[in-house]
Parts: sequence; C-alpha cells; structure tokens
Amino acid sequence: MKEKLEKLEAEALQTFESAQDMQALDDARVKYLGRKGELKKLQASIKDMSVEEKKEFGMLFNPFKKKIEGAFKAVQVNLQASTKPVKEYKFDITRPGVAFDRGYLHPLTKTMRDLIEIFRSMGFKVVDGPEIEDEFHNFDALNIPEGHLARDPEDNFNLDNGMLLRSQTSTVQIRVMEKEKPPIRVIGPGRVYRPDTVDATHHFMFHQVEGLVVDKGITFMDMKTVLDEFLHSYYAGIDFEWRLRPHFFPFTEPSAEVDVRLKGSYSWLEMLGCGMVDPNVLRTVGIDPEVYSGFAFGIGADRLTMIRHKITDIRHFFENDLRFTSQF
Repeated sequence: MKEKLEKLEAEALQTFESAQDMQALDDARVKYLGRKGELKKLQASIKDMSVEEKKEFGMLFNPFKKKIEGAFKAVQVNLQASTKPVKEYKFDITRPGVAFDRGYLHPLTKTMRDLIEIFRSMGFKVVDGPEIEDEFHNFDALNIPEGHLARDPEDNFNLDNGMLLRSQTSTVQIRVMEKEKPPIRVIGPGRVYRPDTVDATHHFMFHQVEGLVVDKGITFMDMKTVLDEFLHSYYAGIDFEWRLRPHFFPFTEPSAEVDVRLKGSYSWLEMLGCGMVDPNVLRTVGIDPEVYSGFAFGIGADRLTMIRHKITDIRHFFENDLRFTSQF
C-alpha cells in the first residue's frame, strides 16, 4: 500500500508542476482531487481491504492527501501571481521633483575633520586612546605627582573602580611613547571631561586634539612653526592674530598658551596649551632626554570652532537645535 501511495503522489506532483496555465492545473486537480479522481477511487477501495490493510491505509492516507492538496495550492498561487496583469504606472516627467531634507554635519564634527586633514598634510599620524583612563596615564606619567591640584577629586570625574574619565588627551602621547620609539609625529583627537561650571566658554565635556613630536634636535621654534602653519591653514581667509603666552604645565617645560582673536576684536580667547616635553615624561616611557627632545600641544576644538564661526556660547554645540546646526 505504501509503495502505491508514493507512486501516485509522485505522479500527481509532477502533473501539477508541469501545468503551464490555470486550465491545465484545473484538469490535474479534477484528475487527482475531483469527486471521481484518483484519491476518491482509493478511498472507495477500502471496502475490499483486509483489517490489517485498512489500518495501514488509514495511517498513510491523511498525510498523503494533505501533501497532494498542499502541492496543488502552491502551484495555483504561483500561476495566479504570474498571470496577474501588471498595473501600468504613468510618470509625468514634467512635474517638479520632490525635495528631501538634507542632513548636516555638526560644526564640531567638521572642525575635527578639518584639523585631522591639516595635520595629516604636515606628516602627522592619527592615533586614538581610551576615554576611561587610569591614574598612571592621566597623572603619574605626565609628571603630575600625588597632591597636585590637578588630581583633586572635585576637578575630575572619578569612577568607583579607581579609574576616571580622562581630563586631557595628553594621555594619548604617553600610550604612543610606550609602544613606539622616536621619531614620533602623531595627533590624538578625542573628547575629554572636567567638572567645570557650564557657561558661555566652558563645558564639562569638550574636544581636544593632542599633538606630539619627538625626535633628535627638536626645538621650541619647531613647535611655533607647526602651530603657525596650522592656525593659518585652519583660519585661511580670515583676518586674525595669535600670540604665545608663558604658562605652566607639569608635562612640558617651557610651557605656553596660544590665544587667538579676530582682527578688530579686543578679546583674546585661549585656544591651546603647548610646550617642550618635560624630560621626566620622556624618562617615564623609556626615552633618553639627553638624546631626544620633543614638543606637545593640546588644541581646544570647541573654542577653535567658536572663533571661526563667530559663535558666542559653547552650549549651542550640545543643545541639538536644528536652527543652529543647519547653518553649517
């Protein structure tokens, strides 16, 4: 009985699948599933079977019937889909196009990309570092000893596990010098965090681009030349002036800050800190300060953007107001 059903099943499936149109498929349906079809003939023959044959037939027939009916419906659906008339679509090419809203790069994103491109053109490699740092990379290796004001818990975002959110991208230069030996010329763009009181020129999260050059014979004048080239590239076409002002940083000696202002303006805006890498920092990472020297700088990308676009309040960068961002 099983062999008979399997033979009939294969025959029916082949007949369904070979149907080229709905008429041929309906003829196949009548032959196998109609009132006088092959399945009805099989059911009618049950009266002539023995008790054992009837039991076997009962177990095999229902799954066999469902499979035949399922195969028919599948072919029917496919044929109906292929013969369904395609709706003609008319397009009027004289109608005006539909305008879509365009997205905008955030002004800080544009600035960071511009800075990276400028320094790449001067031979700097772009590197990265973690925003969650340990005290060694954020303080110790940068010549900031225990008890220094910069390590005050009120001036840092300390975490419960002894780590902290980095307060400067200077941590990147330490990680680079741990892995690479001179000559080194890299920049490390990224976000930094300090619990400053938020006002027009301060925020608890802002963006820096750390720069580091270490090689034989590097001087303060090399640093000044690089910064001058960078500022005139970034502010190309803008009438501005800049100045170096003596300052102190634990990780550079001598140190300076760079202020920038637009011509005709009386207000200077602090833009970046810089200086010659302190010999103690070089020794910490295994570089001999008697052989090599270097300079480092940390650029405040937020303030750089403010001057370039005459933005008066740093808070505009983080308010997600489309009226502001769409201007750029």
